[in-house]
Amino acid sequence: MARINLANSKGRDAVVATETVRTPLRVRWLDEKGRSTRLVRVIKSAYERDGDRLIEAAGGPEKLVDALVQGDPEIDLETCGRILSESSRVYHSADGRVMHRVQEIEVLRNPDGSERERRPRRTLTPNTATETPLKWSGKLMKKAEVFNRFVFSNKLQIVHVNGLTYDFLYQMAKDLEAADSLLRVGAGPKSAARLVFQRNGTEYFGFLEGRTQGETYCLVLHLSNQELKAPAAPGGQ
Repeated sequence: MARINLANSKGRDAVVATETVRTPLRVRWLDEKGRSTRLVRVIKSAYERDGDRLIEAAGGPEKLVDALVQGDPEIDLETCGRILSESSRVYHSADGRVMHRVQEIEVLRNPDGSERERRPRRTLTPNTATETPLKWSGKLMKKAEVFNRFVFSNKLQIVHVNGLTYDFLYQMAKDLEAADSLLRVGAGPKSAARLVFQRNGTEYFGFLEGRTQGETYCLVLHLSNQELKAPAAPGGQ
């Protein structure tokens, strides 16, 4: 559970909580005999046993084919198939050396997939639990319009932490339900910045949906990091 600072249409703000929307459905995977199974990560091969290294060691693709026919040089019986528990990500160069100083580059692309710009990756700081609350932007969008323009990758449920924030959030849900729309939620003084929940985390567009039933409410913050845009027609048509 995380905390965010949220403001309503009257300018009042309060610290509320978010939690991942969970499905009540429990899924169990069974094998052909009805026994419970689980997903695991296994080692496919050691670095020196991948295709490029084997070709280099054999002296060429043709010689590697002969080696594969005569034996199993790609299999390391000591490591192949071992189950991984915890692992750490490392970066390495093309020749397999571990890199200790890595410069991360962001690649921006046009709607047609072509590369538009390369730049050093920015350091993003969280902006949802700061002194400046996520303000009520007033930008309401019909649900059909939002669902046809954005790809949703995550969602969070806004929940109250005490009686005062219950009244605060219940009224927000009721207003949004009456408008039959989603509220565009952003960070910053003008609610224009994308939402960042953790350091160097993904930047999201936020859309707040409200529902009520009697004295209960549901506020769901839909998150999207991709907008659907049609590429330009060939020849500028």
